[in-house]
Amino acid sequence: MAKSSIARRQEAERARVEAYELTLRRVARPSRPPPDLHNAIREAARGFGSDLIIRSPESWKPQLKTRDPARLRLAAARHLFARYPVAAHLEQIWIDADGLERDERDLRKCWYIVAAGGGSLYKAGASAVLSRKEVHAFLNPLGQVGFDEAIWQAIARSYTDDPALASRIARSKIARTPRGEIAFWREAAQFFCAQPTTLEEIDDLCDYFAHRRRRDRKFSLKGRTLAALRRLMNAWHRELAVIARIEAARRRIEMGRQHPTARAAQLPSHWAGAQLAEWSWSPSSAKRDEYVITQLRSAEDLVAESRAMHHCVSSYAAKCITGHASIWSLRHRHAGRTQRLLTIELDRQHRAVQVRGFANRVAHADERKVLERWAKARGIHLPEI
Repeated sequence: MAKSSIARRQEAERARVEAYELTLRRVARPSRPPPDLHNAIREAARGFGSDLIIRSPESWKPQLKTRDPARLRLAAARHLFARYPVAAHLEQIWIDADGLERDERDLRKCWYIVAAGGGSLYKAGASAVLSRKEVHAFLNPLGQVGFDEAIWQAIARSYTDDPALASRIARSKIARTPRGEIAFWREAAQFFCAQPTTLEEIDDLCDYFAHRRRRDRKFSLKGRTLAALRRLMNAWHRELAVIARIEAARRRIEMGRQHPTARAAQLPSHWAGAQLAEWSWSPSSAKRDEYVITQLRSAEDLVAESRAMHHCVSSYAAKCITGHASIWSLRHRHAGRTQRLLTIELDRQHRAVQVRGFANRVAHADERKVLERWAKARGIHLPEI
């Protein structure tokens, strides 16, 4: 049945209205949710007793346009805990705590609460890290700094009146060192205040210091000069280059031996070496003494032996990797200390090809007797060398 002209006009009008409403829905901006004030005040107060809160959470009526949860959380913390304004590095914990352990987050929040409440930060635990003078500098930093940078800037300012030098140390890798080792790194900050250098060299030397600390916890900077440390660091860099070359050669050889689809990450961290067990012996007359002969099967071990013994055994890495030779180290342990005595090269038939001590000296008579015991125990041919 044909529609009347009135019905057709009504349908056309409804279609136009629907199209118009659809267009409005497409272009209209959705309404923004109001700021979540309850969540902000709840997050700021979490974990702290009512004795630390100086204003009631219910009395917080902020006139804020922001809906950023971090900014709202900071505003809530200011309302709950702050009588006085504090530097931005203390407030940052309320904005961004990513990457921090729980203990570190709690410590920074506590320091904020004490400082913003007008309490003594020194008495509240900062004395474990900073002196009273340094606490004052920490609360009043030079420029925009982070929390750790403010600590190290404060420490540096206690050793130098040069603000640029103090800020340089605060921006260095010293500010990223473990707080549990602050005694040594405070010594490093004092060293660089007394013997200034560039930020780049400070960072390079910090890498060297960390390396030395891993090998010897008693490593100290007392009595050292910048020039002497620079020479030691450069020698370490050369060692790292040698290790890198040896490791690259080892990976190439190992990859050639494995299946073509094997990945470099699956390779062992050392070469196989000779199929001989390590050996130790204690003289019956001296129970605290022990002689040990151990095989060197990594680039780092070879380079460490070469450095300590002042010879070129690290150049034998290719022979070790391919299995044509093995390198062994005779060491003497006494009262908790270890002394390197000899470096021994064996060929594939377990014959001693070279035996050398410090600076390529020959074996002493008593060392020769220890080697003879080892040779007898492990079936090694030990010619007159």
